[in-house]
Order: sequence, then C-alpha cells, then structure tokens
Amino acid sequence: MPTITLPDGNNIDFKREVTGLEVAEKISKSLAKQAIVVSINGELKDLDHIIDKDCSIKIFTSKNPEGLEIIRHDTAHILAMAVQELFPGTQVTIGPVIENGFYYDFARKEPFTEDDLVKIENKMKEIVDRDEVTKREVWGRNEAINHFKKKGEIYKAELIKSIPENQDVSIYFHGDWHDLCRGPHLSSTGKIGKFFKLTKVSGAYWRGDSKNEMLQRIYGTSWATQKDLDEYLKRIEEAEKRDHRKLGKEMDLFHFREESPGSVFWHDRGWALFQKLINYMRHRQENAGYKEINTPEVLDRQLWEKSGHWGKYGDNMYTSETPDEKVFAIKPMNCPGHVQVFNQGLKSYKDLPLRYAEFGKVHRYEPSGALHGLLRVRAFTQDDAHIFCSEEQITSECLIVTNLILDIYKDLGFENVILKYADRPEVRVGDDEVWDKAEESLLQAVKASKLKYSINKGEGAFYGPKIEFVLRDAIGRDWQCGTLQVDLNLPKRLDASYIDKDGTKKVPVMLHRALFGSLERFIGILIENFAGKFPFWISPLQTMVIPISAEFNDYAEKVSKKIKNAGMTSSVDLKNQNLNYKIRDHSQAKIPLLLICGKKEVDSNSVTIRRLDSNKQENMDIDTFLKTFSALNKASSN
Repeated sequence: MPTITLPDGNNIDFKREVTGLEVAEKISKSLAKQAIVVSINGELKDLDHIIDKDCSIKIFTSKNPEGLEIIRHDTAHILAMAVQELFPGTQVTIGPVIENGFYYDFARKEPFTEDDLVKIENKMKEIVDRDEVTKREVWGRNEAINHFKKKGEIYKAELIKSIPENQDVSIYFHGDWHDLCRGPHLSSTGKIGKFFKLTKVSGAYWRGDSKNEMLQRIYGTSWATQKDLDEYLKRIEEAEKRDHRKLGKEMDLFHFREESPGSVFWHDRGWALFQKLINYMRHRQENAGYKEINTPEVLDRQLWEKSGHWGKYGDNMYTSETPDEKVFAIKPMNCPGHVQVFNQGLKSYKDLPLRYAEFGKVHRYEPSGALHGLLRVRAFTQDDAHIFCSEEQITSECLIVTNLILDIYKDLGFENVILKYADRPEVRVGDDEVWDKAEESLLQAVKASKLKYSINKGEGAFYGPKIEFVLRDAIGRDWQCGTLQVDLNLPKRLDASYIDKDGTKKVPVMLHRALFGSLERFIGILIENFAGKFPFWISPLQTMVIPISAEFNDYAEKVSKKIKNAGMTSSVDLKNQNLNYKIRDHSQAKIPLLLICGKKEVDSNSVTIRRLDSNKQENMDIDTFLKTFSALNKASSN
C-alpha cells in the first residue's frame, strides 16, 4: 500500500488506501484542522481524494497561496449559488479566481444594483452557515450537455461542448447546487469563512468577444481572516483616493477625449512634469554615454516585414496606404529605426558598445475596453535605448544598465524593486552557445543588484533572455516598468554588422533597454505612488505666489520672477478671490509651496511659506528662500 513522501523527505507508510485528510491527521491534528487542499505529485486535489499509490504530497492551509486560491474559488461558487437562489432563471457562465479575489459572469435581463450586492452577500453568509457538503461527480460529456440544456443553462452547455467528445467532465455539488468545475474544492461551504466582500458589477461579453451577448460580471474578494480582508479593503480605499485619473483632473495635468481614445491631452502642468522627467533622463543618459537620436514615426511595410514585427504585431499596428499603393505603418516600437541608424557607415569593434537613446512616440492598438487612463493607452512615449555590443561585452553592459535603472528608480522614490529573470523559450532563434552567454550575463547583473528576484523558466523572448524591473509603491502594489532584453535576432534580420579585430564581419548583439517604459504609464504610477504630492524637484508647479490684496500684486510678480530666475517653477494668483479660497484651491492641486505676500512681507523683503498638508506658516527672506529651495530642486544623483 502507499508510501507517502513528505516535503521534508520523510516517508509515512500506510497499510491501506488513504485520503489527503487522513495523511494530514497522521502528521498532526492541528494541520488536519487547518488543511484546505492537498498536492499529489504536484497536482492539487480535494482532501478526500483517494491515494492508493506511492507519491509525494504537500498539505496546504489558508496561509499558503494555494490554499487561499481554493478559498476564493469556493467563494465564487457560493456567489453563483446565492444569485440563483435569489434570482431564479439567472444563468451562470464562468467564475474564475483572479488576483486578490474572484468574479462570476451571469446572464440576466435586469441589471444588478448596489442593493442587490448587499442581498447577495447576506445570502452567501447564510449558505456558509448552512455548511452544505461538497462532493465531486464525474459525468459523461453528452450527459452533462443534456443536463444543463434541460436546466436552461445554455452557456454552460456551450462550454461543455468545447470539451473533447471522449473526455468525461467534473461536476461539483455544494448541497443540491452544482456546476461544471475541475476543482479542487473545500469539503463544505462552512469551511470558507465569512471573510469576503462583493466589490462591484460591470459588463462583460460572453467569452470576451464583443460580437457575443453582454453579461453581468460581479467581482468580489475573499481572504483567510477578517484582518486580511480589512487590510485589503483599506488598501483599495487608499488606491481609490490615489487614482491618477481623479488626481490628474484635480491637479489640472491632462484629460482624455472620445475623439482620440487612448491618447493623452496634456495640459501645461502635466506637460511640464513630462518634460522634467525627460530632461532628467536625458541628463542621466548623456552621463552614461548614450547618443540621443530620433527616428521616423512612419515606416514602410517592407521594413516591418523584414524585422518580423509585421507578422507578430501587425494586428496592433496603425497602417495607411498612399495614392501610389504603398503601405506604411506608424511605428509600434523604435527598434528597427535604431538598427537603420547603426547601419549608416562602416562600424568597427572600436565603436562598440554603441548606445542609442530616443524618446520615441509609438502607437499600438488596444481594445477600447482595455484602456485605463495613463496606465493603458494607444499612443505613448518610450524612453527607449538600444546598445549594440559584442558578445564579450554583454556582461559588462548588462551590469551598467541594471545599476543605472536602479539608481534612477531610487532618485524617483522607488527603493523597493523586484527583478524577474526569464530565460530561453522552447521556440527561439540563435545558437545555444550565444544563449548561454546572454543568459549568464543577465543573471550576473541580477545577482549583482542584490535584490530579490524570481526566475521565469522559458518565458524569455524568442530573440533573447530578459529582465523585468518591478516597482513596489507606497501602498504595496507592484508595477512592472523597466526592461532589459538581449536580442540575438533583429540585428541579423536587418543586416547589421561590424568589423572585428581580425578583420571579419560580425553581427552585433542588441540590448533593448527601457527605464520608464512608457512615460505616460510611469507618470500615472508616480501620481498614485505619491498621491499627487511629488518630490519638490519634479513637481510641475513648485510655487504659487499669492498676494493678499491687489496692492501687493507687483511685489508678488517680482518674487515669482526671482524664483524662475533661480531655476524653479512659479506662478502668481491675481484672481479676485479671498485668501482662504485660493489656499484650498492650490492645495487641492498639490502645489508644494504657497507663498503669501502682504505688507509685512513687502517691508521685510520676505515671503510667508505655507507647505502642502501643513497649517503652519513660516516667514523667510527672499534670498534665504531661494538658496534653501534651489538646493532641493534637483535629484539626489545630480
């Protein structure tokens, strides 16, 4: 009978077949009480799954990601149960687990309301209290199709039709209610707990296709403890306060219009922020030996075909046909253009590494439903760079790039950075020997950073391995931003070459590098990370000078001019409104310093400073003010 191998390598022998729960009981009674799911030879199974052969197992509790995912999966089922009990005739479709929660799609004529969500949530808690037993049955495919058709569940029947004819299907029962599901699940509805909350309702097309029927999607979150749920809801509340779309409007930074979906209309203050980031990056890149170039936004289809982008990204490219029947595409990326610059003139090994940088505007079609403020757009600017180097230079260049990226993130307030390293996929180009060098070079750069990293086996690009730089913001959210990729493909496809020491012609290695990634997206991340209260040096408008009455307007304008001459940004509020109103207005716009001017300030050649989020005021003479804040008007690396 089975010998069970535990994660620590110890074995337990059983004289008969056993369940996962019985194995947990054998290990410890406390583990059995907490057990949620069992992994058998790496495959998750119900706790009552029969084990009759030798195997390796792991027991997971709610403290493990695997256990928490099962809780969320069960909660999705309980949601569907509650909806069908409250609203008979509603069809259930699919209900997967997602990050931090779950959703379920329903077919129902009447829209769900906020009041309905409260009713559903209460019914879910009632179902938990009923502690309905969960059991699994295996049905024939055709039997399952006929069963759900008879119930009027046409969407469920359609799903089962997509299963191969010779394959049985798994049906899970919670009491009498049942659903198509591969599982696993908890042993009863009472095991879920009541640490869940329904969060919102939205529309969703059946199978994600806009040609299909519109369904109603109910989102929810579920956790192992009340504390975890409360902390998550608090994070969500904080995230809503930080929403860059809301703050962008309050701060007068940008807006969007239906006439150009996915494209940003930058206002003067937003554009000032945009340019500050570019100027900062330009300075850092110049010091790091990059040459800034600019390449056309519209290029002939033939170049995109030769580079391979037409076949891979063609559906996401904006194209145009000219009267002479030539087809052009607006560039979705800058890489082919940079190779064209490299190809001008004969290159020697002495020219390498050659580092090209561009703040290039690119366009990529995204479905309208995927657009999300600055975070997901169709037109954006990349801080793109490509480094042409020899195979021997890959290691050193990767280390240099990694250190530069981390240093820039630190300047911008992101010190909690996680790295994701991805190596060769099954389908790839290039010799294994070159892949070996490229992977080792990147991995050395990752290790040298001394940061936490994960290895995503086989998830590199077809043309080379890559590193993704993930930023963790002020409220614990992760944002994938920078990338570093080794390209063993494109230079060869586009006929790039250099003359080596021995006089032979060789193909350079191409390193793709982006630090911000998309300027638009990065600004959205910055807004949410700082809740609009930027570090002084990147604030788009650093000071607002406010005269307390019209007789002090001239003095206020002189002060503002001196601030500008000192290299800071400033404006004067001459509107005929009371002082308190102006303070509230400019505080909402997140201006770091409000400088109030009246008779006292004129007489002493000073300003009264009111800092953002402070009710305290301090008086400072103009010269001291300029000296103090000019020192803060630059990144720490400058």
